[in-house]
Amino acid sequence: MSQVPADLKYTKTHEWVREIPDGQVEVGITDHAQEALGDLVFVELPEVGRKLAVGDAYAVVESVKAASDVYSPLAGEITAVNGALTGAPETINQDPFGAGWLVRLRPSDRAGLAQLLSAASYQKVLEAEGE
Repeated sequence: MSQVPADLKYTKTHEWVREIPDGQVEVGITDHAQEALGDLVFVELPEVGRKLAVGDAYAVVESVKAASDVYSPLAGEITAVNGALTGAPETINQDPFGAGWLVRLRPSDRAGLAQLLSAASYQKVLEAEGE
């Protein structure tokens, strides 16, 4: 059973969102996503300053099994990327909700946060997928 921390928001495409005190959000892929991909061997991160719309593919995570796009859960501007992942993509497998974060984003419309899934709603998505 995948971990689903209650303090985060989620998407149906298996990204998580953490609000941070300065109004930005931290984004990564969920425990379920990293488990499905297997051992990650490569991460391609976007440029700081890139503007995203909801649903834009902005990063790629690659394992020995497959490569997968990562989609933006919110519209906004990328303010930071986790550059440590390029040299150690396995960090996502080891700590998907902590050191394995992908980007920080300044949302252009904070109302988008209300459209994201709660932990309980995301757990239902996982159950529907057979986890």
